[in-house]
Amino acid sequence: MTGFDLTKLLAERGAERYDLHAKYINHQLPRMLHTIGFDKVYERAEGAYFWDADGQDYLDMLAGFGVMGLGRHHPVVRQALHDVLDARLADLTRFDCQPLPGLLAEKLLTHTPHLDRVFFGNSGTEAVETALKFARYATGRPRVLYCAHAFHGLTTGSLSVNGENGFRDGFAPLLPDTAVELGDLAALEHELRRGDVAALIIEPIQGKGVHPTPPGYLRAAQELLHRHKALLIADEVQTGLGRTGDFFAYQHEEGVEPDLVCVAKALSGGYVPVGATLGKDWIFKKVYSSMDRVLVHSASFGSNAQAMAAGLAVLAVMEDEEIVANARHTGDLLRTRLAALTDRYELLHDVRGRGLMIGIEFGRPRSLRLRGHWTMLQAARKGLFAQMVVVPLLQRHRILTQVSGDHLEVIKLIPPLTIGEKEVNRFVDAFTEVMDDAHRGGGLMWDFGRTLVKQALQGG
Repeated sequence: MTGFDLTKLLAERGAERYDLHAKYINHQLPRMLHTIGFDKVYERAEGAYFWDADGQDYLDMLAGFGVMGLGRHHPVVRQALHDVLDARLADLTRFDCQPLPGLLAEKLLTHTPHLDRVFFGNSGTEAVETALKFARYATGRPRVLYCAHAFHGLTTGSLSVNGENGFRDGFAPLLPDTAVELGDLAALEHELRRGDVAALIIEPIQGKGVHPTPPGYLRAAQELLHRHKALLIADEVQTGLGRTGDFFAYQHEEGVEPDLVCVAKALSGGYVPVGATLGKDWIFKKVYSSMDRVLVHSASFGSNAQAMAAGLAVLAVMEDEEIVANARHTGDLLRTRLAALTDRYELLHDVRGRGLMIGIEFGRPRSLRLRGHWTMLQAARKGLFAQMVVVPLLQRHRILTQVSGDHLEVIKLIPPLTIGEKEVNRFVDAFTEVMDDAHRGGGLMWDFGRTLVKQALQGG
């Protein structure tokens, strides 16, 4: 019998976590975390909170980039995983049809009744890759349109429709895809007239900067696409499963029925990687057109029992605990309270989003005293002020947040969908204290700002 003991291993080697990562994985991650003071050691987590070795709690307003939709270690999801492991199913035989994938597909499709079938992969980028392949094959066309500043993943196909050059640089050649400005219907129609467009892929709310599509844009884009025999792909990897106060974010706009929908992140329950591509029957039947093509698109770990059990448990919790309604109500409360601060703080320019996907944008202040500090940061690197806010939120108030993208003065809030008024109060109180400090024009925040400037100028 093996002598492997995970608990013992973690007790003996857990303190080496940052050194191990620096030596064997991505050496820049621990360097970055040390620089900004994010090199914390979290001992355990539950719901929307972490705890350190001293028993101090930290409020999670990041949710693992949206993966932890139900928070960490939801008891229903944990029990489902215990149950599926104890069942000792004959999983991934490759030549049978297990019940759990069909049951999860059936349940997912009840939330988007105009779609008919599901392909299960292992991640959001895989869900996007599937949609790109299916759209190209179904239409017989090579080109996919995407929006400037979009983020759809980092594998080669999804990178080809990534609107941020920082992610694309050095990885060419990519697929022959074309960016259009978000909301620009004339640009979309111009590209469609060329006759080689398979689809437009779009986030109903862009994760980078938290930019919702303009009212009416999705429906008008859908009409244009279908008129030119092209497809609409909705990337709901981050916005789906209740994040924006509807089950899918595209459902905010009446009459929008995407041909393909990409899902991942929260469907995992925070445990087992999973991705899903939902689509129309005719698209799937065109791709899988004969028995010879039965495995023309597949994934070795797709539809595994643990992922399917987690997904089913997540959907059950969402119904039983009215998670979508909570995201809508709590998100409205948080966004309203933050938006009320824009008149109070000249550095705070906008609060936007839907449900519990909220962007807080900072901008150039009016007063001469603050403008000098702002200009110093902007000259070194755009985005440093937002980082200046993120750091004291963690260091002083034990609240984990993120800057919404490189060179953006935007903080994105994507907390677990289970948070309530208590967490809203804690965040708003902390944010108010940090903004008060920033508007005093001196002190710890601006001292840290000068440190960030030095790091930026040194290429750190």
